[in-house]
Amino acid sequence: MASFSALGVGSGMDLGSLLTNLVAAERKPKELLLSTQLTSYNSKISGLGTLSSKLASLQTAAQALKPATLQSAAEKFASYTGSLDEKVGKVTVGEGAVAGSYKLEVTQLAQAQKSVMNAVSGSNLPDSSQNFTIDFGAGDPRNVTISGQTTLEGLRNAINAKQSETGVSATLISDGAGKRLVVSGTDGETFTASGAGLGLDTGRSVAAQGAVFSIDGIPLTSKSNKITDVIDGVTLDLTGTTTGAGTTLSVTRESETKLKSTLEAFVKAYNDANSSIRSLGAYDAETKKAGALQGNSVLRETQGLLSRLVFDTGIGTSTEGQSLSSIGISFSKSGDGSLVIDADKLAAEIAKNPNGVSELAVRVGTKFDDYDKGLGGIVGTGGRIQTSTESLKTSVRDVEKRQEALELHMKQVEARYRAQFSALDVMISSMNSLSNSLTSSLAGLAASSK
Repeated sequence: MASFSALGVGSGMDLGSLLTNLVAAERKPKELLLSTQLTSYNSKISGLGTLSSKLASLQTAAQALKPATLQSAAEKFASYTGSLDEKVGKVTVGEGAVAGSYKLEVTQLAQAQKSVMNAVSGSNLPDSSQNFTIDFGAGDPRNVTISGQTTLEGLRNAINAKQSETGVSATLISDGAGKRLVVSGTDGETFTASGAGLGLDTGRSVAAQGAVFSIDGIPLTSKSNKITDVIDGVTLDLTGTTTGAGTTLSVTRESETKLKSTLEAFVKAYNDANSSIRSLGAYDAETKKAGALQGNSVLRETQGLLSRLVFDTGIGTSTEGQSLSSIGISFSKSGDGSLVIDADKLAAEIAKNPNGVSELAVRVGTKFDDYDKGLGGIVGTGGRIQTSTESLKTSVRDVEKRQEALELHMKQVEARYRAQFSALDVMISSMNSLSNSLTSSLAGLAASSK
């Protein structure tokens, strides 16, 4: 049987286009179905990822409301401020501070050593064959030896290149006598700088010294003017000395700032999660577009859980003392499920009953962070979001396998159609040839009969 390299050559028909259209017609509905399923699954996975992120932020905000082990609610939210005569220094108060008042006397500030070398005419070192050493004392790992330098600039650069190791820096100062290398250390650190033919100008050099001070009459010293290890949770940055009987360092406890900011952060995280839930589950009737998780069971469960948790921790009356509404935190009248804060009411309640508000905040944090009844079972390891996401990923892999199978099937379909069309092409070509032959013969008979 004859064959043709291209469909339709023998028959004169456009069999190639017909084959393409037939294969496309069979492929399109199946391909569209799989593509739609894949888009839907991936959209849900993305939506669950967004939901997980927002809920994780809310859980973090809830955890910030919980005290550490053996820490009371009042201790959790206690914050401290420090005061000190600004001419003497600055005080910073952090974790572990305790309220108190202290008498501070500062008789000497710490200062860094500055070794000023004798002036050099020009830029060359007096004796470049000598090494230059920076010595902090026997066995100190920061001791360095610098060799191979011939100029003041090169020596300066070599010293500065090792500053991260030694804490020592160098610069050049020009005066009427020439250029001087000045080697500077850190507060309270003593070292010896020598070599390269450079002599020390003792009259211009400055010796290192530490800070000398006392707290409540207890004599103390520090290499640095930044003091962190004397009073728990208190950092002092000394900038001046005291006179007479010294000055007062005060650490004062207050509850409003930390408690208020932590509750505000929680409400913001709650509203962010609520807004995301509403967006993911929305349906726009005009555009006929649905959110990625519209009708999703995990989303509905989460939405119900958040509302229930807020009510369980006392949005209205509470048998455990203060409620969220009683301290100024309530659902918005807009009906969108968000929380609003009456800042004045919250501040007044904290001022009136800081311990009660602190205990309420701890209750809220504990219930929201709970695994069985709170966010943990939704967003935690093995929670509803994780298991639902894994199920969707399995569905995605199944669709991708079906897409691969469809591609293989369509290749087989195309091969079958091509074989059938090739046979048809040959058959029509043969019939056309026979027809032409008969037509020619009949024409010859007609001619001979005349």
